[in-house]
Amino acid sequence: MYHYPAANPSTRHPIPFVYLNGGPVRGISVLDHRLLQLLARQGYDVHAYEQAGGGRSDLLPMGKYTISRSVRDLAAFIDRLDRGKVDILGFSSGGAVLTRALASTSVAARLHQAIIAEPGPMDGPTAHIAGHKGRKSARGLAPDLTGPRSTRVPRYAVAFGLMRLGLLSSDTGLIGQAEGVNAFTAADLGSDTASAYCARDAHRIPTEDTAQNFSFSPAAGLRIQQTVKDSPSIAPQLRRSRTPAMLMIAECSSQVRQWGTTVLAHDPAIQRTQYMPGVGHHMWNGLDDNNDRAVAVITAFLQGKRAPLPMNAAQP
Repeated sequence: MYHYPAANPSTRHPIPFVYLNGGPVRGISVLDHRLLQLLARQGYDVHAYEQAGGGRSDLLPMGKYTISRSVRDLAAFIDRLDRGKVDILGFSSGGAVLTRALASTSVAARLHQAIIAEPGPMDGPTAHIAGHKGRKSARGLAPDLTGPRSTRVPRYAVAFGLMRLGLLSSDTGLIGQAEGVNAFTAADLGSDTASAYCARDAHRIPTEDTAQNFSFSPAAGLRIQQTVKDSPSIAPQLRRSRTPAMLMIAECSSQVRQWGTTVLAHDPAIQRTQYMPGVGHHMWNGLDDNNDRAVAVITAFLQGKRAPLPMNAAQP
């Protein structure tokens, strides 16, 4: 667990703040840590954990990686804090976990306010949507990341490629889970990293990870994504949500827009839909004033203040 206590006790907010990172099954990036530190300076008592199999968390047997397990782990983490209800920000696949938590009456009872940022698909029907994305990203425009790549080694390249295509199961014996985690590098994610930035930022993409913090399990991540695809609709349960929530969508989003708008359509408790201009999927990226803008949007919602940026009207 990571904990960034409120920097100034006199401005400390009483409700703890929890961050759910994206991935899935990836360590928390350096850029995410910087955002969390900024929130701590605003008086928030910030907590984050790396989900099972990612970062410093232990590996699970491959069959244990499921989206339902991710939601249960979130509930267990909040219970472990033992501080009552929490405010929570879920980013990317973390936003999908948070959406499913909002659809669970027992887990949602632990949540005070929720922010869903650039979510992945929330269930099987949503996962099969192919639709519009945001403005052009830096994918295909950014220089290749330097450093070693496991995907240039034939055995890894073939195995990871076949797993991604669904032609090889994630629990294949061709590559052990720990071996895959240790072999995969930040350079292997180069095109995916570039897709999280606007095209205009293609030649100034910041370093998201270091050799010390980078961890990514491609097999476990694909396994969780498959359990999302195989899950039934959660729309009926989500319609009963009463947790005040905000949806954040980026201008140059590489996510399918309908993944976010489906959440908006079915969650009656979403009070704001905040459009973030000038940024890609990774909205707090350290470029220009993007981190400060993200913090301003997040804190304004949590404190019930007027949005600092123009926002789309939330739908009932």
